[in-house]
Amino acid sequence: MTTTQNPSISTSARTMKAVVREEYGPPDVLRLTDVPRPEPEDNEVLIKIHATTVTSADCRMRALKTPAGFGLIMRLVSGVNRPRQPVLGVEFAGEIEKVGKNVTRFRAGDRVFGMTGMGMGCHAQYRCLPETGALAHIASNLTHEQAASLPFGGTTALDFFRRGKLKAGDRVLINGASGAVGVAAVQLAHHFGAEVTAVCSGANANLVRSLGAHRVIDYTRADFASTGETYDLIMDTVGTAPFARSKPALRKGGRLLLVLATLAQMLSGPWQGMTSGIKVIAGPTTERQEDVQLLAKLAQEGKLKPVIDRQYSLDQIAAAHHYADTGRKRGSVVVTVSHSS
Repeated sequence: MTTTQNPSISTSARTMKAVVREEYGPPDVLRLTDVPRPEPEDNEVLIKIHATTVTSADCRMRALKTPAGFGLIMRLVSGVNRPRQPVLGVEFAGEIEKVGKNVTRFRAGDRVFGMTGMGMGCHAQYRCLPETGALAHIASNLTHEQAASLPFGGTTALDFFRRGKLKAGDRVLINGASGAVGVAAVQLAHHFGAEVTAVCSGANANLVRSLGAHRVIDYTRADFASTGETYDLIMDTVGTAPFARSKPALRKGGRLLLVLATLAQMLSGPWQGMTSGIKVIAGPTTERQEDVQLLAKLAQEGKLKPVIDRQYSLDQIAAAHHYADTGRKRGSVVVTVSHSS
């Protein structure tokens, strides 16, 4: 006997809401629509997303506005005329809906958060990831919104600090200390025993002090490179402290971490290091599961605090991008994802 299914139920089970873009451009290219819902492979988990974010990386990928020298490279990677991956979003928090038959680390119902990196796809109701991907259990003291605000900035800071060999006692300067990467970098450097100087606007001075900065420089009133102070490590999260500017403020053997570097800066880094005694570190970061697990542990212990500037719903994604485009956000712009009919 043939069983007739309710078309509305079967269609709903096969689709999900997601924000897509079919071209590069301003926030108005984004639209909320129905797309096929993914199914996990044998080694994957299906995550029901409850919160995601709009990061600076999302804004750059949406508009294809990259650091100088990377325009052609990013078009070849992301799609020459239109995006190969129409759904943006690099970090998420939610719960596991389903697991593949070979998955052993997670089970249905687990609260998880993490990153998809260049795979993106988190501005949606569901996302599949390998169980070995950059995801971990959410600390019990965090909401989904708080957890979603941690991995982008946290994994970026951890990766650069690892390459820069950050150690206890280092004098560290964070340029752009109030953004998503900056607030994570301040807290993590403080946790690892560094003496932290934060560069941000005066309006954000109290925020970064509360996160562990020992000293704050208001960039509207003073240039950190002209104060006479020197540091073991400078992290530039916003692309305004290149080698030429930072060199006078770095000690011999110092390290310059360029989170947002041009192609020329990346290529000239090795030569600058050989001729100056200052190591220049740039290039893309790697998302690792152990880093996300460390962020969860530090959050559980109260040593890493989420910083959320504004919250939007998924159908307000264009407004969230407009705000993130201003470059003035403090911490993260969070987007809640509803699953109600």
